[in-house]
Amino acid sequence: MNFLHPVVLLTVAFMSSAAAFAQSGAYPTRPVRIIAPSGAGGPVDVVCRIVAQGLGDTLGQQVVVENRVGAAGLIGTEFVVRQRPDGYTLLFGFSGPLAIVPNLNKRTPYNVANDLIPIAQVATQPYVLLVHPSVPAKSVKELVALAKARPGKMNFSSGGVGVGIHMAGELFKVAAGLNLLHVPYAGAAPAMTALMSGEVDLMFNGLSPAVPHIHGGRVRALAVGSEKRTALFPELPTIQEAGYEFKTGGWYGVLTPRGTPQQVVDTLFAAVVKTMEQASVRAALTKIVTEPVVGTPQAFAELISYESALWAKVIKSAGIKVD
Repeated sequence: MNFLHPVVLLTVAFMSSAAAFAQSGAYPTRPVRIIAPSGAGGPVDVVCRIVAQGLGDTLGQQVVVENRVGAAGLIGTEFVVRQRPDGYTLLFGFSGPLAIVPNLNKRTPYNVANDLIPIAQVATQPYVLLVHPSVPAKSVKELVALAKARPGKMNFSSGGVGVGIHMAGELFKVAAGLNLLHVPYAGAAPAMTALMSGEVDLMFNGLSPAVPHIHGGRVRALAVGSEKRTALFPELPTIQEAGYEFKTGGWYGVLTPRGTPQQVVDTLFAAVVKTMEQASVRAALTKIVTEPVVGTPQAFAELISYESALWAKVIKSAGIKVD
């Protein structure tokens, strides 16, 4: 199932309802804040600020981005679910706190399905499989053959246990039947530095931060992890083209606390759709190698559910545990 399809047509009744409510002045009558559960300057924060600027223009109210960092997105997400469900505190969600953390940490203080309402997915950024130039593999199949010839000897870096790029590496291990050592770092940037210096052999990273280093020859890109080749880097094959069951990447979307009035949810969805149609928003996202996406609330909920089930299987298979 493809969860990344755009909304081409909204029903007349739905749009009329949302537009009428927006025009009534009932919502929003004051600034809206959107919580980015990650550090300032990182991929989540950068995409969030682009979307927030456009959403503010659409709603006619300022949309303020607030960073709440910690526990792979758990802290910021917990904060949102505890807020008043009135549409004035939103979550800029991604796979970490929505699909990975709840499966990794049994003490996760929220339930995504029960505590949050998906508004819409807004963007996706493919993961890319990278190797250090000294690794003698020019394709996914060559890398798999090399790793199998060196069981337990090759390693991969990530930005920490449980983050998306770590889980992508674990999925690759499961899909290809590999024995790779995971080396976690305190963030994706130092993990990338470790790869470029040759401390580690390979890693998965978002395409956006990887592109300058690919072009600079500091790392070699072998494939993207998306279901289809990305238009942003069409020469790169997918991992699935090499015959391995692998489909994941970075994705972002807007959610609101459960209990938010349906009229507010409808207004927010209509506003997000309009925002993602703005040429300036689409151009800003494309500039950072991120694909604009708009799906229905149901499609976004299905994406979260799919990835949650995927990571539950990978976590169990890999035996990953956190204290």
